[in-house]
Amino acid sequence: MVMWVFGYGSLIWKAGFNYDQRLVGFIKGYRRVFYQGSTDHRGTPEYPGRTVTLEPAEGEVCCGVAYKVSTKEDEETALTHLEVREKQYDKKAYLDFFTEPTATTPAVSGIMVYIASPDQKLNRNYLGPASIEDIAKQIIHAEGPSGPNRDYLFQLEKALLEMGCKDKHVMDLANEVRRMVSLGELTAS
Repeated sequence: MVMWVFGYGSLIWKAGFNYDQRLVGFIKGYRRVFYQGSTDHRGTPEYPGRTVTLEPAEGEVCCGVAYKVSTKEDEETALTHLEVREKQYDKKAYLDFFTEPTATTPAVSGIMVYIASPDQKLNRNYLGPASIEDIAKQIIHAEGPSGPNRDYLFQLEKALLEMGCKDKHVMDLANEVRRMVSLGELTAS
C-alpha cells in the first residue's frame, strides 16, 4: 500500500518524514489562503499567527508537492508526524493531483491533504478572511515555537517561486509585509 501526501504550505520545503518520491504539481478546485490561525507553530494562543489552508474555488488550481511514502514503517512514522504537525487542521480530503496543466487524467488519485475547515465548532483556530493589510499586521506580530510567522510566509513565497508557481495571494501578502516592515509599521496596531 502506497500513501501520497499533498503539501501546499510548509510541507513544500520541510516534509519532516521519509518519502520515496516528490512531485511538483497541483490540485484543482481549491485555492491557498492565509485563513488558519496557528497557536502551536507560528503564533501563540494569545497572539495567533496565520498559516495557509485550502478553500474550494471553482476553476482555480493550487500548486504544491506530492510525497510518495511506500513502506509500512515510513507510512506509520509519517502519519504520526503529520497528526501532530497538522493537528490544528480538522479535515482530511483525498483529491486528484496533476503534474501537467493540460492533463485530464491525474498523476495521482486519492492524495491525502490536510485542510482547516471554516467551521469554528470543529476548528476553533479558524480566523477566516481579512484584508491583506490586517493579515499582514497579524503575521508581522506573531511568533511561535517554530519561529516568526513572517518567516513562514517568506519561505512559502520562495518555495513557490522556485517551483515556478506565482500565487497572487501569497505574493501580495509577502509584498505587504515587506512594505510595512520597511516603513517601520512593526508597532502599529
